Amino acid sequence: MNRPEVLRTAHNGDVELAYEVFGPDTGRPLLLIMGLGMQMLLWNDDFCNDLVGKGFQVIRMDNRDTGLSSHLERLGEPKLWDMILRPRVAARYSLSDMAADALAVLDDMGWESANIVGGSLGGMIAQTLAIEHPRRVRSLVSIMSSPSARIGRATIRTSMKMGELSQRPIRSAMEAGERMLEIYGFIGTPAANYPLDTGWLTEVGARSFERAHDPAGKLRQQAAMLAAPDRTAELRKVSIPTVAMHGDADILIRPRGGEATAAAVPGARLVLMPGVGHGAFPREVWPTMIDGITSVAR
Repeated sequence: MNRPEVLRTAHNGDVELAYEVFGPDTGRPLLLIMGLGMQMLLWNDDFCNDLVGKGFQVIRMDNRDTGLSSHLERLGEPKLWDMILRPRVAARYSLSDMAADALAVLDDMGWESANIVGGSLGGMIAQTLAIEHPRRVRSLVSIMSSPSARIGRATIRTSMKMGELSQRPIRSAMEAGERMLEIYGFIGTPAANYPLDTGWLTEVGARSFERAHDPAGKLRQQAAMLAAPDRTAELRKVSIPTVAMHGDADILIRPRGGEATAAAVPGARLVLMPGVGHGAFPREVWPTMIDGITSVAR
């Protein structure tokens, strides 16, 4: 099994981006972008290694304001009501800035272009990258995502529950592991469909806390997501091979988000994963996901 190399760091101006590499330089370049407030660790090591086995060299990165990448405390914490009522006022940076972070990682690797895979907010960043920098993107895989934060958005009940989970303070790595289980016990794949990998999620939650714990950073990311314009019209101009994947049991970004993504990009394919929720993908569906990624990679 390949282990990631020693942590590398790319730079987008004064923003440092931490990333790890799996596989040899001879592999096809592939970048994995994680979602809101989540660290690169949510891309399971084994999943990354399975992609290496399909001929890719795989990068996973920490977005700005997460993990070992730069945390932009100097920008302050967005106010909740501004995020809801005046998202452009609340936003401290944009999805375009976050897409430029991903470009900085490609540049640091010396990659002229790469296959881009993004999950949730990472899918929105990946879409933005394909729209604004099409020559740098060989293929686009948008997972459990949407062309707009308003398409496929969660119900009020789901949003309130997630808000309650996010606002409760975490004081230790052990509590962080428990919270990760709570989050994915709620939004993840129902246990009746596929078993939750409790040991791995607990470990990821604890390690994430030890690497960095920054609730305000998650809010800054969320503000950027909410302030972003609807990308539907721009996605119609994208000519990159594209697949949109979505679990049909996703309650955080409902399947309408994936359907809208696939409908917007000419020639894109929609892959609905039966019984799958949001994030923390069950191992049982990894072959479907990897088949989707390889089907458009070039």
